Amino acid sequence: MIRKRRAAKITKGERLIYSLGFIAFAFTLLLKIFCGANISNIKMDIEEINYDIATQEKKNESLTMKINELTSYDNVKDIVKDMGLAYNNDNIVVIED
Repeated sequence: MIRKRRAAKITKGERLIYSLGFIAFAFTLLLKIFCGANISNIKMDIEEINYDIATQEKKNESLTMKINELTSYDNVKDIVKDMGLAYNNDNIVVIED
């Protein structure tokens, strides 16, 4: 008794399931690639903004130092002398932040 082997046939339902599985896999792969690229662009924008913030903070610090230098007692005293005015300590009002 020799048994004949049957060739395994793929049914239409199995073919449909395999096709849908392959399409889902390809779609997932493409989605991961595009989302990864989008995340990289967002990270680059964040780093650029952080750099701009750090640069602006340095400028603000520099301007604050310049303001403090210009409003120092010695500088005000020299300006008052150059203008020919008398320096009266009672008329000075200090405004604090």
